[in-house]
Amino acid sequence: MTPLPQPAPDPRNHYLVPDYAGMEALVADLVVPANASMYVMSALETSRELIRHSYYRYEFATVAVSHSLFALEHLLTERLATHASLQDLITRATTAGLIAPELAAELDRSRQVRDGLARGTRSSAVILPLRAIDLVRTVFDAVSLLLPTSTPQPEDRLAQLWDDHERAPYPDGFRGIDIAGVELILLDADTAGLVRTELNGGLDENGIAGLWWCIAGLDKVVPLIDSEYCASYFANLRTLARLTVARHLPSAT
Repeated sequence: MTPLPQPAPDPRNHYLVPDYAGMEALVADLVVPANASMYVMSALETSRELIRHSYYRYEFATVAVSHSLFALEHLLTERLATHASLQDLITRATTAGLIAPELAAELDRSRQVRDGLARGTRSSAVILPLRAIDLVRTVFDAVSLLLPTSTPQPEDRLAQLWDDHERAPYPDGFRGIDIAGVELILLDADTAGLVRTELNGGLDENGIAGLWWCIAGLDKVVPLIDSEYCASYFANLRTLARLTVARHLPSAT
């Protein structure tokens, strides 16, 4: 079997980092809030990974800015209990004192980029990667400010995310698909089965070892999935797996 060609670095990013591993330092502080909903977590995680992979495709940086606004718009709609344009939501949140005017101005710059992309008046290469990181970081900061200050207990959060996952349909067109030697539907079934076992009574040592194996598989395939919904589905599954194994880690002393 002929091996698949490896992606080549985008030459427009030659100044950014010496290699792909260097992208980790650029996105290290883009930490998804632990008390965010699965939808918000997925949008933010996807935005962060788009920036990471802009090493291979310059335009991903601009797409990351646009995608991060899904999380912001969703959260503002919930927090303000109203459906309106993102521009109006940002204005209302500023008036209500939920976000500072300076932060709102940066968020609106991202909104203008997204609207320009939708209208075809801006290209997907309009934002430099370093500027995109700043704009996405602003969205992460705003989301952190807008979320409730009380964090759900890990047990409650795992159960909540599991309920969300059970309601999410398996991605169309990805049954029987193998990525990097990992069959996606089997990885989904194995991971979900172990999480379900944990919620129904707890994993034994073999189950915990199996879940670590699943996490390794998810870490391998998630960055390689080229469907936005499928990548989001398996990123959420990875979050479930990580929350589950975290129950079995020794407490810090």
